[in-house]
Amino acid sequence: MKIYNDADADLDLLKGKRISILGYGSQGRAQALCFRDSGLDVIIGVREGKSFEKAKADGMEVMSVVDAVKDADIIMMLLPDEAQADIYAREIAPNMKKGCVLEFAHGFAITYDLIHPPNDSDVIMMAPKGPGPMIRRVYESGYGVPALICIHQDVSSKAKDLALALAKAMNCTKPGVFEATFPQETMTDLFGEQAVLCGGYTAMIKMAFETLVKRGFPPEMAYFEVLHETKLVTDLVVEKGIEGMWKNVSNTAEYGGLTRRDRVITEESRKGMESILDDIQSGKFAKEWVEEYHNNLKNMKAMQDADGQEEIEKVGGWVRETFFGRRE
Repeated sequence: MKIYNDADADLDLLKGKRISILGYGSQGRAQALCFRDSGLDVIIGVREGKSFEKAKADGMEVMSVVDAVKDADIIMMLLPDEAQADIYAREIAPNMKKGCVLEFAHGFAITYDLIHPPNDSDVIMMAPKGPGPMIRRVYESGYGVPALICIHQDVSSKAKDLALALAKAMNCTKPGVFEATFPQETMTDLFGEQAVLCGGYTAMIKMAFETLVKRGFPPEMAYFEVLHETKLVTDLVVEKGIEGMWKNVSNTAEYGGLTRRDRVITEESRKGMESILDDIQSGKFAKEWVEEYHNNLKNMKAMQDADGQEEIEKVGGWVRETFFGRRE
């Protein structure tokens, strides 16, 4: 895999370009602030409300999506995945100027054919590998997070150069940038979220908590053991790899983990992961998610409400406030 660094990217390619960032959430705000601090001409397109006011408070030039699109040379789609297709059809496509570059930070709408870009536009992705606040914090420290770039349409023959220039403006070329395809980025991202990072991880924590509490152990102790300390071990895995983590925990923890982990993550777990990936690759998940969005997120809101009422959430709120002064 080729890694692109500062010497491979030319920030001058973006000089004189009007960059319209649509959306001002976690990623939109972080990228907009970094681009502005790198000397780029940035405008924010967002509907009126909290995000609109936040962008104004940050000193950004803010306007409606329609107005932000009209004069843009590069449109950055940092709107929620589920809303992109509707907003694109209604507010973006009718107002894009010829040859405008369409840029994404996640490939969902392109991979699943929800957005059909014009044939005269470069379509690219520059995806920093991290949540918005971390991206911004690392940028302010003088460094950057790694990123990947993807090219869907290269009309100008400069699509990759533009993607690399955007990455350089985020300092992502300092640690390194690698290239992938839109489907590769989309499907690995969705799978990681569902099988491990957000889905499998939280389900395992909740089940472990419930197991301890059911056997009569204090909920507060259970919370510390199966949720609070996960960050400590996760940090070790990220910094040193799995083998490095084993070298930094006790012999008891290592032996117990190595000899008992297959009781929790079994071959049935592997089959579940395969089925998750099947849904992602076939487009079944994408279809389901778009339908859920058009149904006003009814099922997701019900699941959120149910999760919020679970004992682990109530205990967690008390622990975070009592020991760490974090009010919800």
